[in-house]
Amino acid sequence: MLGSFEKPLIMGILNVTPDSFSDGGKYATVDAAMLQAERMSADGADIVDIGGESTRPGADPVPVAEQIRRVVPVIEAVRGRLPGLSISIDTTSSEVAEAALQAGADMINDVSGGTGDPGILTLAARRDAQIVLMHSQGTPKTMQDNPYYDDVVGEVRSILQGRVEAALQAGIKRERIILDPGIGFGKRKRDNLDLLAHLDAFVELGYPVLLGTSRKRFMGSLCNVREPAELVTATAVTTALGVMAGVKLFRVHDVKENRQAADVAWAIRQSRARR
Repeated sequence: MLGSFEKPLIMGILNVTPDSFSDGGKYATVDAAMLQAERMSADGADIVDIGGESTRPGADPVPVAEQIRRVVPVIEAVRGRLPGLSISIDTTSSEVAEAALQAGADMINDVSGGTGDPGILTLAARRDAQIVLMHSQGTPKTMQDNPYYDDVVGEVRSILQGRVEAALQAGIKRERIILDPGIGFGKRKRDNLDLLAHLDAFVELGYPVLLGTSRKRFMGSLCNVREPAELVTATAVTTALGVMAGVKLFRVHDVKENRQAADVAWAIRQSRARR
């Protein structure tokens, strides 16, 4: 279980999937996934986020049994060899989340914000697990089919407030709730930029905020870069921006570079606070 979130935390992405947008297939075996978890831990990750279902735009859903088959052996291996590393399960399914928590996961990262399977909220309450409630317009299969907002910051903030209320009504403790505005999930480029420019609006809600921009396509369009793996610097820029806005968690593929960005930005923010 994570602590007070005083210093920004880095969540390393570990997709044990064949089709994730940036690293699909690279960590599909337990040995490969374990090596990557060890590498991320050595590079400064506080959390590893393990997922068995791609949430890239256009992705098809993966059956629950297959998700469990993919993630549980990896979680067990990571828990056994890296006992000090927190483990998150990236899923919208209460069944997958239950199996992951039993295998040693500490928290749930739900890109549907608890709408895909409302049972995930009661599970988190029963297990006293931390849960990330993310905003997404639609499902991964449909979310980029002409998304539209009149006021993306206000609308996403209001929806997240509603998800907080649902979580509290399900019995989840306030200190177990983390919010994510869902960069790239049912958003246009302009929406992503607006959200990044107003991260403080989400921090002001009083819950730790997670930011997930890692290697995302909208940044490539700004930098004239086509390969996601070449967006390490762009991602680190958003990490530094997020730290200065008060964001507490950063979900990234490239742990070392974003650990550096977060630590430097945190030192600057602390210096500013002392004046």
